[in-house]
Amino acid sequence: MTFPSSRALLLPLASVLLLGAGVYGVYAAQNPFAANSTASTMTNATPTVVCAPDGLSACGLPSNVVIDMAKVTVKRTDAEWRKLLTPEQYLVARQQGTEPPFHNEYFDHHADGVYFSVGSDTPLFDSRDKFESGTGWPSFTKPIEAAFVGVTTDTTYGMVRNEVHCTVDGDHLGHVFDDGPKDKGGLRYCINSAAIKFLPRKEYDAWIVAHTSTPAKAVDSAAAVKK
Repeated sequence: MTFPSSRALLLPLASVLLLGAGVYGVYAAQNPFAANSTASTMTNATPTVVCAPDGLSACGLPSNVVIDMAKVTVKRTDAEWRKLLTPEQYLVARQQGTEPPFHNEYFDHHADGVYFSVGSDTPLFDSRDKFESGTGWPSFTKPIEAAFVGVTTDTTYGMVRNEVHCTVDGDHLGHVFDDGPKDKGGLRYCINSAAIKFLPRKEYDAWIVAHTSTPAKAVDSAAAVKK
């Protein structure tokens, strides 16, 4: 029996490595934060895409969906957004980018309170609905108010994903997947830390009082929040 030479064995391996590098190159070209992430295999065999905890995944890819800004109530010029947000917040929230896993502010954040949109005074997720997904991004089982979080089908990169954004200001937040805790609805909202800001529980309770005691008062969230 004869065996292939070491050179013959190395050629297929080199082809696989080159293909992997090409996939990661596409990701890195669209995401300046890619240097802090590692690559892994993606598949589009089914519409449900799981976000692997150890590298390039559905969560780690930016979105290219068109969000209907005609429906948002908070509108600003591009110059105003750039002035309001940090470069990282602007890239994620306004350009639908993504941040690296495990290298973001809230993935391992355990304080009690509420996460607001960085683009408006809109409460989006409660820490009581946050769970450890192992993906390296903040994960929640549900939003505080479904009307504040819009969902748009994202079919880029050969996958079918459900992009989520704030309906009040149009900020891109992340994606929602159906591999969350089954006893809590089965959903996992994979959210970028750069798209949200945290308010401790006591400050949030005061915010609720301030924004519901005078119904006529105009606020960015445009509605009373359901607790």
